[in-house]
Amino acid sequence: MKQLTINIADNKFDVFLEFIKTLDYVKVADDEEKALEELQNSLIQVKLMKEGKLPKQSAEDFLNEL
Repeated sequence: MKQLTINIADNKFDVFLEFIKTLDYVKVADDEEKALEELQNSLIQVKLMKEGKLPKQSAEDFLNEL
């Protein structure tokens, strides 16, 4: 089995994912989908922090959460 990595615009991601799930020869693992969504959300948060639209968390606060 081969794997393919593609880049898709954020606003088209969900539609594309639903489309490829309809193809009988494509396998989309649920855990991969969840991990990709979480990663995508994390990257959006980082972008918003860089733009000053979300407050940044100190390293000490982050470590205390762990």
